[in-house]
Amino acid sequence: MNKTQLSNGLRVVTEKIPSCRSVSFGIWVKTGSRNETPEQGGISHFIEHMLFKGTSRFSAKDIAEEFDAIGGNVNAFTSKEYTCFYAKVLDEHLPIAVDVLSDMFFHSLFDAEELRKEKNVILEEISMYEDTPDDMVHDLITEAAYGDHPLALPILGTEEKLLAMTPDHLRQYMREKYTIENTVISVAGNIDDSLLDLLEKYFGAFGNHGPSDSLAVPEFLSGLRFHKKKTEQNHICLSFPGLATGDDRQYAMVLLNNAIGGGMSSRLFQEIREKRGLAYSVYSYHSSSADSGLFTVYAGTAPKQTEDVLKLTQEILQDVAHNGLTQSELSKGKEQLKGSLILSLESTSSRMTRLGKNELMLGRHFTLDEMINRIDAVTMDDVNYCIKEMFGSPFALAMVGGSDRALSGLRRDELVI
Repeated sequence: MNKTQLSNGLRVVTEKIPSCRSVSFGIWVKTGSRNETPEQGGISHFIEHMLFKGTSRFSAKDIAEEFDAIGGNVNAFTSKEYTCFYAKVLDEHLPIAVDVLSDMFFHSLFDAEELRKEKNVILEEISMYEDTPDDMVHDLITEAAYGDHPLALPILGTEEKLLAMTPDHLRQYMREKYTIENTVISVAGNIDDSLLDLLEKYFGAFGNHGPSDSLAVPEFLSGLRFHKKKTEQNHICLSFPGLATGDDRQYAMVLLNNAIGGGMSSRLFQEIREKRGLAYSVYSYHSSSADSGLFTVYAGTAPKQTEDVLKLTQEILQDVAHNGLTQSELSKGKEQLKGSLILSLESTSSRMTRLGKNELMLGRHFTLDEMINRIDAVTMDDVNYCIKEMFGSPFALAMVGGSDRALSGLRRDELVI
């Protein structure tokens, strides 16, 4: 891994992988739905869409044809804390990818007619999301955990806010958030020494400076949210306080998650699905932000089985809260985590993503050997610290389904230790 800066101070992180013939190139911007005001809800995601709708040099069709012609992939995504525009191409076609993506980044037109059409596309995306209760419940649990904090804002925004946006709103937001200080370029693959000259050519004139946002730390609220919707299943999430992105005990939290619901051998999967057949989908995950985190359990099950699933879930979590993990779970989890880590780094895309996120959110990087050593160094005390953090307050709960009858009488403080 190599980290450098262009003449204007723009950060560039690269990893040379001579054994492959592809290159993944990403532009990362430290802004997402968390950085929006309530009036701007969804603007980061809207900008992500609009950068594909035409520049002074390329129409939307031209952008698609440029990458199709070279067999490359181009895409983007918006999260709560960052936005990424990326492409994966053959090494010989990297100059084309940099040329087109930089033009999209700096010279998108935000044409009023294209804006109108893309609003409709995003409204369809919102409708699709609302028709998918097992997706909706994950946004609902964030709201239950964080209330009206910006971290609880939906990335897609709302119809009302979206329809009110103009091209000037998007341009102003980009001037404020798309700054050198908030931007990182990450590249992984078969690159050579000409890369920095190429990036200097297309990004060296970037001169928009500005301070990063001052973020308010969210308070975990242990809230309850129910969304009534006619569904075949009830979709349930339970959330507990987790760890922030830069916390040194992140690997301990990952190991804890793996044991609880992170795979097919986990306690939740084995007990609820394999042993009792009460759910097709049941799992847990840990999500981190710059200054907080959430540990979440999800299950989708028939209404008549919801009370049983909730009871079993609480029993499993109660055992973890009071007895912790076994040494076997910790040891097996370490091998599983090391294996998945190594496999995840076999593509240039995943390496580019790791570089970009680490630089943007942490400002530091670890080699593969350093990461493996950190995993091996996790102790049971580290895991127990995570357990204490998780079960220090009543859990937040969200459900999407036809009735909330299964929630009546549920005590969300029973797991507190």
